[in-house]
Order: sequence, then C-alpha cells, then structure tokens
Amino acid sequence: MKWRGLPQSDNVEDRRGDNAPGGGLGGGFGGGMGGGPFGRGGGGGIRLAGGSWKMMLFLLVLFFILKALGIDATQLLDGGTTTGSNSGYERQIGNEGETSSRANDEMTAFVSTVLKTTEDAWTGIFKASGDTYEKPKLVLFDGQTESACGFASAATGPFYCPGDRKVFLDTAFFQEMADRFGASGEFADAYVIAHEVGHHVQNLLGILPKFNKMRQSMSEVEANRMSVRVELQADCFAGIWARYAEGRGIVEAGDMEAALNAAKQIGDDTLQKRSQGYVVPESFNHGTSEQRMRWLKRGFDTGDLNACDTFSNKI
Repeated sequence: MKWRGLPQSDNVEDRRGDNAPGGGLGGGFGGGMGGGPFGRGGGGGIRLAGGSWKMMLFLLVLFFILKALGIDATQLLDGGTTTGSNSGYERQIGNEGETSSRANDEMTAFVSTVLKTTEDAWTGIFKASGDTYEKPKLVLFDGQTESACGFASAATGPFYCPGDRKVFLDTAFFQEMADRFGASGEFADAYVIAHEVGHHVQNLLGILPKFNKMRQSMSEVEANRMSVRVELQADCFAGIWARYAEGRGIVEAGDMEAALNAAKQIGDDTLQKRSQGYVVPESFNHGTSEQRMRWLKRGFDTGDLNACDTFSNKI
C-alpha cells in the first residue's frame, strides 16, 4: 500500500497514554455494527448510545477496594505503552522525551493518511449528489477511553459511535488482527478504518438512526438479522473506498486480497467455529465470511453507492 508521503487528515485525536476521565477512561465499540465488525470475538463496528453509569460505578468500587489493599489504581491504569501493528508501525517513546512525537509517529501517520483518503473519497461522492460530507473524528487510544456511547477498553475493538460521530481505534488491534485472526497487511488495516468510516456514512445518510429506532421493537434474533445488513453495507462502503484508493495509485498487488482475507477471518461463522467449534446462525450480527468478502468486493467492483443496498437485495 503506497500511503507514505500522502496528505494526512487533521481529524485524528490521539488519546494514547491518557487515562483520566474525559480523555482516557471509558469508551466502547459503538455505532452501526451493533458492536463492531472487528471487535474481539466478533463484535465491532457500531456502538449505540447507552448507559455507562454501571461501568463507572464498578470502576469506582474497584478503585476503593484496591486502595484499601494498598494498591494505587492510577498506576495500574498508566502501566505500559502499546505498540500497534503487524505492518511496521512503531511508537518510539523514551523516558526523557519521545524520539518521534505522538502526532508524527508511524501509527498516527498511517491512520491519518488512510482517514484523509476516506475523507477525499466520500467528499467527492457526496458532492456528486449535491450533499456535503461531514468528516468524522478518529480517536486513537490504548487501554481505555470514553465515548458518547459509553466506556470502551482494549477488548472492545474498533467501533463507530454515532452519538459523537467518532471512530474509536485501539492501537493494539492491528497486531491482534494479524496474530489472532491471521489477517495482516497495511491494506487490511486500512479496510478496518474504512469499514468504521462506512458506519459514519450510514449515520449521515440516516440509516443508523433508523436502525436504532427499529431495533427497539425487534426481538434479539430480528435485530441480529438487521445488524448483519448494516454491517455488510459498511463492508460494501469500504469497498467503494478501496476502488477510490486504487484510482489514486495507492493500491499495490496483493492489497485487495489482504483486505478480502481480513473480511473472511472476521466473518461470524469463522469466528464462532474458531472459538467454540460450531456456529449459531441466529446469533450472527456481522455476516458470514462469504457475505463479508462478497459485499466488500461488490463495493470495489462497482464503486456505486446504490450497489450497496443490503436492505432491498438478497444478502
């Protein structure tokens, strides 16, 4: 993937190393995916706003328990920096200063560049329809953070929160995607970002608000089925971005194959087979490996927003 040297987005918010409420503690994989397309264990994508007070109460009680035991909870929260990914991103932080500042390290540069390409792609698509694309913020975090959709931890995985229109990305996720899911490569990582931005596009188009309202009167099985359609559409939107990236000469040989492999590895059926040895189709909320690959490729092959209608077409 030829990303180095390209313009970068100014819409990246770096919370890595922050653990204070309002900057670090909290979060959640929120948005259009019903949990997220890339969450650890199959969640991911979208997180819908909901009460985070239970988590806050739990953390408060835990704080006082640890304090009674003579343990400084703030040190636990501060412990350890995390380096992201399988593609050579390196965060170099010394005890007496950073050899490369957080704003300019490899991870931030990569994420900022990919986000900029999504901004350019969707700005052009919206403009062609006579609309204005509102750019989302992307929050980099490690450990824990907070969003309008609630608390998030490293276990949450990437997600989009429609409440504050932000994409949240744990910096260690790319490495886990390679080590745990067998999905490596910079373009596979970029696909994750493009998928979450796809949820933002759904939010702007009114798809997520409609889904959020409808799910309140749905059974869990019905909501899961609708969530699958939401997630597959975000994959298709990611494919549209990939086609744009190819047109700009960013895509190299093998890149699209890496993205398709990532889509395969995080299919509901594949994840369930890996974790429990069998599948429960009624619990699927992101789509099978075959479906995710097919809709990602459909967006890439057509570059057409209308081709991504997962609600009217057979999925």
